[in-house]
Parts: sequence; structure tokens; C-alpha cells
Amino acid sequence: MNIKQPQYIRSALALAVCIGLSGPVLAQSAASPSAAAPSVAPKAAQPQVDDKAAQEAEKKRSELTQDAITALTKTQEALTLLDANKTKEALAALELATGKLELVLARDAKLALAPVDVRVITHDIHANVESVKKAVKLSRELLGDGEVQKARPIVANLASEIVIETDNLPMATYPAAIKSAARLVDSGKIDEAKAELARALNTLVVTQVVLPLPVLRAEAAIAKAEKLAETDKRDAKQNEELSTLLSSVRTEIELAQILGYGKKEDFKPIFDQVKSIEQKSAGGKSGNGWFDELKTRIQKLF
Repeated sequence: MNIKQPQYIRSALALAVCIGLSGPVLAQSAASPSAAAPSVAPKAAQPQVDDKAAQEAEKKRSELTQDAITALTKTQEALTLLDANKTKEALAALELATGKLELVLARDAKLALAPVDVRVITHDIHANVESVKKAVKLSRELLGDGEVQKARPIVANLASEIVIETDNLPMATYPAAIKSAARLVDSGKIDEAKAELARALNTLVVTQVVLPLPVLRAEAAIAKAEKLAETDKRDAKQNEELSTLLSSVRTEIELAQILGYGKKEDFKPIFDQVKSIEQKSAGGKSGNGWFDELKTRIQKLF
């Protein structure tokens, strides 16, 4: 199977927080244009973000097991055939599925999960740092008061990430379930066979790789800022661009911190590094290696 088309989910957080809730501070925030205005970094960094997502998705796609994909397809086909009372054809499909699963295990007897499908989902957040802080604060207050259902839509929007999901056949149980269904078909127990196949199809295991968008955008800004910082005799426009990029890095990392993409103690050294680079590059000064420590620490957030 090919990678499914990416899904993009954007959240106007300030508005989402207000609907149905009695948070006067957030109501005021949502009415303000600045409350829902995101950083300029997302658009500027989009090509690099897309490239990273494509690379990670391709890596997962390369791990897909064709024989396992065929086994899954034949399982679904067998269930459809049984619904149409075509038991002979269904049995043939299950036999083929079993053969493909045996091939998968012959290659790796210890394989726990056989990947069969990949999809990319993007959750983006349309809000600035202050709006997100208020949303986090409100959700904590609501949860503390036992208002779980009121907090739920707020927490659901507190994500800015690319999620690469992989569907996997559980090899410890799936092959046995297919063999069991085949025996039931052979015995004329069609309804039981259909139930067995439905259960097997419901046991697919979904694994995830999460790429925080604020971190990806910070990395994109760092790549541009590093080139400028290494440029000797920068003009005023270049100095302004460098300053803007470093400010974007700080904003994106702050957003990552608020959304919980990393341990609390990981962030202070990152902010310290950004400040250090700002000081080193002040007045048009240039140099090499200034970003090495910053890049290393940001990588540790993943």
C-alpha cells in the first residue's frame, strides 16, 4: 500500500478555547487579533518541515512488508467473500494469506509487528505563545476542578506536530487467527469464521513517530541563522534578518516547551544558547561553530 495523503488539522486555539466555556480572560484573548496570530516562522519554514516529514514517511514506507500487505488484503477479501456466501473463494484467499504470513515469519521468526500501511497526519495550532499559555492554564484549572469534559476540547487542541502512523499486523496472534478462521470456514461455521476475521482485523497495532512542528521550525530558522552568523561584514538588512531568525527560534522553542515537547530541564540551556549567539553576533560580528551546542541540545528534544 502507498502512503495515504497527508491529513492537515489546524486549530484556531483561542476560539476553540472560548466556545462553551466561561473563561473571561480567554474570551478577551480571542477577540484580540494578536491572540490567534501565529508566528511568521511556520510559513518560512514550511519547505524544510515538508522535507523532514517526507523523509521520515519514506523511511517508514521502506519498512512496509509486501507479503504482510497481501495477507491483510486477502483477509479483508475473505471477509467480503464470506458475506457473499462465496466460501470456496474465501477459503482460497485465507490460504494465500496464511502462506504470505509464513513467508514473513520465515524471514524473521522473531518479528513482532509487520508494517502494512503508513499515513501522515499534521496537527497545527493557530495561536501565539500567550494564547497557548492561557489555554494550558485554563485546562489545568478545569481538570483540577474535575471539569474533565470542559477541559477535553482544550487539551485536544494543544498539539503542533506531524504524526507518522504505521499500521502493523501483530505476528504473535494474527497468523493463528487466520488459520483458525480457515478451519471454521472448512467446517461450515461461517458466522464464527466471519467473527474471527473481524476480530483479527481489529487487532492491528498502530505505532507513531511524532515530529514536533515548533522544533522543526526552530531547526529551519537555525539553519538560516547559522549561515548569516558566519557571513563576514553583514549589512544592516542581514543583521536584522539574523535577529529575526534568532527571535523565531526562541518563540518556537518556547511554544515547544509550553506544549510539553521535551523535559522541563532541557529548555533552559537552549534559551541560554540563543542568548549567547545573540550576544556574539551583536554589532555585525561573525564566527563559526556558534550554533553547534544549540543544535545538539535541540536534537535531544526528539
